[in-house]
Amino acid sequence: MTVLRLAFRNVLGAGLKTWLNVAVLSLAFVVIVWVQGFYDGVNQQALDAIIDIEYAGGQFWHEEYDKFDPLTLEQSHGKISPDVQKIIDDGNAIPILTTLGAIYPHGRMISLMIKGVKTDQDIIPLPSHVLENGNPNLIPALIGTRMAEAGEIEKGDVITMRWRDANGTFDATDVEIVEIMNTIAPSIDAGQIWIPIESLREAMQMPGEATVITVRKGFDVEIGEFGQFYFMLPEKLLEDMINVMKGRDIFWMIMYVLLSSLGLLAIFDTQMLAVFRRRKEMGMLMALGMTRKEIVGTFTLEGALQGLLSVVVAFAWGAPICYWTMTTGFRFGNLKEGGGFAIPTVVYPEYSPQLVFGTIFILMFFITLVSFLPVRRVVKLKPTDALRGRWS
Repeated sequence: MTVLRLAFRNVLGAGLKTWLNVAVLSLAFVVIVWVQGFYDGVNQQALDAIIDIEYAGGQFWHEEYDKFDPLTLEQSHGKISPDVQKIIDDGNAIPILTTLGAIYPHGRMISLMIKGVKTDQDIIPLPSHVLENGNPNLIPALIGTRMAEAGEIEKGDVITMRWRDANGTFDATDVEIVEIMNTIAPSIDAGQIWIPIESLREAMQMPGEATVITVRKGFDVEIGEFGQFYFMLPEKLLEDMINVMKGRDIFWMIMYVLLSSLGLLAIFDTQMLAVFRRRKEMGMLMALGMTRKEIVGTFTLEGALQGLLSVVVAFAWGAPICYWTMTTGFRFGNLKEGGGFAIPTVVYPEYSPQLVFGTIFILMFFITLVSFLPVRRVVKLKPTDALRGRWS
């Protein structure tokens, strides 16, 4: 109790020096939590967006399909098995047929993926119902804002679309852009055009075939005969994206170390100066009966108390800021994409208890450690030398 009381008195007696350390440490606390919360919020919203917009409750993939290899699209299609067709007929899944093709807006050629989808589906938030509109003599088509910007295409434009059918024969027809959708997910927008699946099946000479089949969110797929298809849960489909996000954690770790170092350096410098400037005080305490371990504990506790005080100050001014950003979010204008990920125009940070208390625990550990390191020499200090202001 004497050690704690003495350390507390010394911390408050240091005046401005203590509050400068507290200010730096509290700033490090708040910035670390805020940046990590922002980073977690972006990642979680990107994952949620991909699940809601593309993967829903999971997907059946054709055995030849590889989303990272467009050259496999010509082989990645097949007849739907009866078990999977029953799920589709019950309204719990939609087939999607995909192939490579090209469009020719304004005399330019743009290679893309042609995707066929049911116009009356409600499994994914794709405005496929607009594909029921338009000129009955033309195939209606839906594109996203990224595709529209890349091809300088506007709603109502009639453009030529070319593809190669199941027999390897090239064919072409005119399609009408009936809608340009605004979506945060590049996975259903960039380099893609959507048309009714029956129109694509007829053009490709692939009746009843599909490349992937998306299952309704919340629907449990039972084990069955899937034929040429195999089922994957959203967690499996997102593995590559999650691995990329983990790779980006290196950037966060660098930021964490830099921000932590600011506060830890302040504590370390304070303790180093205290050890050299308060040698006589140490000698007097030894002469009064305090052991060397108690003196080391006193100086270490002073640094830890500054850390605890900085946590209190950080909560006082940081909590309102974090709460405000968590409820109102950050608006990024027209920014919709980053590194191929879905990034919403408004990002809401996430501050989990694990993040907040984990950061406090880690920083408090290192604050206590850097408070202890400079005072290790006190163990070898002789009281007589300390009273003279000298080291042994």
